[in-house]
Amino acid sequence: MTSPRSQKLVWELDWNLLRTFVVIAEVKSITRAAERLNLKQPTVSNALRRLEERIGQRLVERAANRFELTEVGRLVYEQGIEAFGAISQLPVLVRGAGEDVTGHVAIAVASHIVSPLFDRALAEFRLNYPRASIAITVAPSAEVARQVRERRASFGLCLVSERDPALDYTMVYREFFGFFCGPGHRLYGRTGLALPDLKGEPSVSFHTDHIADALRPVALLRSEAMLDASVVGVSSSLEEVRRMIVAGLGIGPLPVHVARRDVADGLLWRLPPYETPPAIDIFLLVNPEKTTNRAEAALLSGLQKLIADTPLEERTYDR
Repeated sequence: MTSPRSQKLVWELDWNLLRTFVVIAEVKSITRAAERLNLKQPTVSNALRRLEERIGQRLVERAANRFELTEVGRLVYEQGIEAFGAISQLPVLVRGAGEDVTGHVAIAVASHIVSPLFDRALAEFRLNYPRASIAITVAPSAEVARQVRERRASFGLCLVSERDPALDYTMVYREFFGFFCGPGHRLYGRTGLALPDLKGEPSVSFHTDHIADALRPVALLRSEAMLDASVVGVSSSLEEVRRMIVAGLGIGPLPVHVARRDVADGLLWRLPPYETPPAIDIFLLVNPEKTTNRAEAALLSGLQKLIADTPLEERTYDR
């Protein structure tokens, strides 16, 4: 049974304090939270103090070089994003309440999502539900997962390094990464190359190209090739990594099926390894706790059916 003290907290809590705390927890800094919220730092500090007083427990442990949520702080943060996720759904639920499917679908995707299945799902959805609307946001994979977790996105498509137990994951397709160089590179146009020929070459890559991140297989291959340890350019966007490769900043990894047209047009040249490129799986992320409007449900179920009906070998892009 809920205690009178708990009921009082629910009814009297200033939700702006909770919103401010969620931002503080996400950016791990009072100063950065103030910048994101466009508020003065003392205002944000005061909001944290008032929330701690209202709850009756410390939420953050701060020191000169340390910012860490307490156990209670982590619980409040988790419940905070759940609450705001639910509230954020109200406008789309209201818009989808008529007889026609007129709701809005917000999709978060990583930058290099190139999938005929996804494209077909969008085309069929548009044909069947012309009054519904779609917004696609491109973000780093970690941010895609966060948006789905917080129910700001209807669903997401991205790489996965660590699974969130609050989300459901379905493998959409498997892509293979190869190394490429641009027209001005000394290795451009050369055939018969082997991995040792890349030793010491400068390179560009994605932010997630690390041993502990989503592009771990690519990072391992980079180490095996003994590329120059100093990466001269990084981005979370495939288009920007491609730009740096074409411009000649260095060798870089790209999905081979995405780079195929640029190779045919002479903008990129494929480098080793040719036979065993690293494989990366792309996943559909869904928050099972999210209440979906009819447009979201229709597009999601259509995409899920296409995935289920398509054998894995037809969802594997190795060339």
